[in-house]
Amino acid sequence: MHRRQILAAALAAPAVLLGRRAARAMEPVDVELVLAVDVSRSVDSEEQEMQFDGYAAAFRDPRLIEAMMRGPVGSIACTFFTWSDWNIQEHLIPWMKLDGPDSAERFAQAIDAAPRRTHLYTSISGAMDFAAGLYGQGFEGTRRVIDISGDGINNSGREVGSARQELLNQGVVVNGLAVLDRTPPPPGLGAMQPLDEYYQERVIGGPGAFLMVADGFESFEQAVRRKIIREVASVPAPGPRVERALA
Repeated sequence: MHRRQILAAALAAPAVLLGRRAARAMEPVDVELVLAVDVSRSVDSEEQEMQFDGYAAAFRDPRLIEAMMRGPVGSIACTFFTWSDWNIQEHLIPWMKLDGPDSAERFAQAIDAAPRRTHLYTSISGAMDFAAGLYGQGFEGTRRVIDISGDGINNSGREVGSARQELLNQGVVVNGLAVLDRTPPPPGLGAMQPLDEYYQERVIGGPGAFLMVADGFESFEQAVRRKIIREVASVPAPGPRVERALA
């Protein structure tokens, strides 16, 4: 009997050790931030370049770097993917720890080097579902945030509300960056709900969630910079539920 107990303990030891290593692998950060970028057909090549340039410029901004270093841990984890149809998401930049100018510059350079591809439809729910599976991969944040930028309503995949609720159940705050297109809709399409109202009602959610509205892609860089600074602040200052950036 004694030998059996010794053998059982010996067999259990590797599993215990593996569990301890897995626990140590989860590095603490202030925020786990997922950046989800719309590349549907309504975003032409010039507009897509404005988006990527805007994100890269944001991570080179000294104000953003200062904000992400001032938290209790002093670092954030960030990842970047593009989305379009319900089944098309490209995880372009894996999770990276950002804790100062050098790491922020590496993240900006990764955005600069990322491929630019355009697809068809706009599946916000597909982006939410994809993002839900990204958290808890090597980092454990005090807060979990997804930043969804786009210029259209959901027209592919399942209903947005149920996808959003699943993120909220995970404790994820869903913020939005709605890019307003001033081009008149094609004849016969009919009136649609304004995009900023749609994002307010159906996309954003969770404690302190907010929407940044960019008045066209020309104001995207300003909008995304302001948005991420607010998202990574250690104690986000109470702000309006909706902010607007003008070109």
